Amino acid sequence: MTGGEGAAASPNLLARVVAELEQRRRSGQRIVFTNGCFDLLHPGHVVSLQRARRQGDCLVVAVNDDRSVRALKGPGRPIVPLEERLELLRALRAVDYALPFAGASPAPLIARLRPHVYVKGADWRTRELPEAAALAACGASIVYIDLVRGHSTSALLERIRGLPLTRHDDPR
Repeated sequence: MTGGEGAAASPNLLARVVAELEQRRRSGQRIVFTNGCFDLLHPGHVVSLQRARRQGDCLVVAVNDDRSVRALKGPGRPIVPLEERLELLRALRAVDYALPFAGASPAPLIARLRPHVYVKGADWRTRELPEAAALAACGASIVYIDLVRGHSTSALLERIRGLPLTRHDDPR
């Protein structure tokens, strides 16, 4: 699967994941789902994903494609292209599956995967979730987890922007 613009999980990959999750569901496992941009993976992401994983037996992470990251975060984002973000997430012990999604909401993936639990950052507690209808339709419970203080992609970018270039950073 290649390309980050408007990318969605390939039909073969999605069918395989749906089948594997159904097998897990039949064996009594709880499927947990979360989503995000995961641009410039940092310790806050890792801790949040570990917390999400503890809500069940299997964690599915839906990742915004490049176009939707740009729409959410502005020009110049994402820093890391979709395929690389997926590769990094798939390497984490807490993550069982990482799938791309296009658009403003992973609702179509939620409808296909039918998770038991949906995990979102506590900053969403007072906002309406775009995927609320899909979650209600599959009966998923919603768990809000605290964000890891001191860690955000925006803060990391600000720190990077403030660093002087060294001769080793200069590509010339």
